[in-house]
Amino acid sequence: MWAWQTLVLLFFLTSNVSLGRASNCSYSELLEYLKLNTTNDFLATVRPVKDWKEVTVVAVDMLLYGILQVDSKLQIFTSHIWTQIVWKNDFLTWTPSDFCGITHLSVPRSKLWTPDIGIQEDTSDTGSITKSSYVTVYSSGLLQITARQRLSSTCTLNLFAFPFDRQDCDISFSPMNTHVDSMQLQTFSGDQFINNVSDQILLTRGEWTLKKLDIFRNDTSTGHPHLSKVIYKVKLERKPMLYVINFIIPLFYLLTLDLASFFIDEARGEKLSFKITILLAISVLLLLLQDMLPSTEDNLPLIANFCIGVFALVGLSVLEAMLVSFLIDLDDKFCKNPARKTGQDVRSDKQEMKDVVKEKEEEDPVQVIVPSEREQLKLFLEEVRAAQQKAASAGDVPQRKCFRRIAKIIDLVYFVVYLITVTVFLVVMYNVWIPPDFFS
Repeated sequence: MWAWQTLVLLFFLTSNVSLGRASNCSYSELLEYLKLNTTNDFLATVRPVKDWKEVTVVAVDMLLYGILQVDSKLQIFTSHIWTQIVWKNDFLTWTPSDFCGITHLSVPRSKLWTPDIGIQEDTSDTGSITKSSYVTVYSSGLLQITARQRLSSTCTLNLFAFPFDRQDCDISFSPMNTHVDSMQLQTFSGDQFINNVSDQILLTRGEWTLKKLDIFRNDTSTGHPHLSKVIYKVKLERKPMLYVINFIIPLFYLLTLDLASFFIDEARGEKLSFKITILLAISVLLLLLQDMLPSTEDNLPLIANFCIGVFALVGLSVLEAMLVSFLIDLDDKFCKNPARKTGQDVRSDKQEMKDVVKEKEEEDPVQVIVPSEREQLKLFLEEVRAAQQKAASAGDVPQRKCFRRIAKIIDLVYFVVYLITVTVFLVVMYNVWIPPDFFS
């Protein structure tokens, strides 16, 4: 009898236990257990700690999905990021074995307190942020939310070494109002993990290369000494090859052409016009540089120094060519030998001689003996030879082409000095401007 009663009692007990377990296998039972089946103002508004002195540690992880744009004029860095925020709620814990092994569930964000974390450098509009409508709750009390965003953030760009520049742009996460004594920020994953994953999933790079993601934690941030902060420093390096091919190499080529123009003969009259054409081509490249660089740059970029140096060198070369042309013109005007008398001069002298003879005939027709035409011409030639010999003995011949010699000396000396100056200028610019690992 007692045996039958014992069996019946065990049957009912096992039935009740199985029914209880079956009923606890639904999310509704778990939500009821966590008091989330209805609106709970306490869980939605109060920081989820049992002791108010306890600090809520919030982990913020950021992955970089794409480098969209770096605007040098507006000083804005546009990227595509994915963020994950994890914290603990002391009131939302359960034993998974009591609910058929349920380890996590999703709850609407409006039902729970979430950290008021924002990005200090953010200049994006709200339409670029895609936040998950649910919070993932784990049995240990950890809560997780995710968001994706097309982030436009302010970034102080240093364009001194453009286009071989490297930029550091900060993305700083910090609470909007929560004091550092109540909330502290840190990262959930390590630096190495975040760098490796970001490098693998980075889809869009543009003209930039992601070098590294450095993470810093600061509980006394500048401007907000009572707010915790996690800073992701994005280190970028520009791909300069396009600017080298389209801008730097043409400038170097024009400077080389200006050097080669010294071998053009000045007598042909093409040297000066060729140099002016080179100067105009450099001016066009300077207009292109104006569109590349911002006007608010404090330090003049090296590419601007390079352009100004090339422009100044070519400009001085043009002035030297003008000076040489001026000296050659002076040579043609002031350093000529006495010219031989032309046929017109001979005829004028002959007519003058006839007039003299005619005057003498009128004065004393008896005494004047008119020479023949042949004798007059012979007399005139003797006078011309005498004048040439007198001019040669006076030193007119050695003065021929005197300014032309000075022009050639100036041109040669300037070419040597110009070549040395251009060589030193290019070597200095290469050592200061080009990074050591550019050709590696």
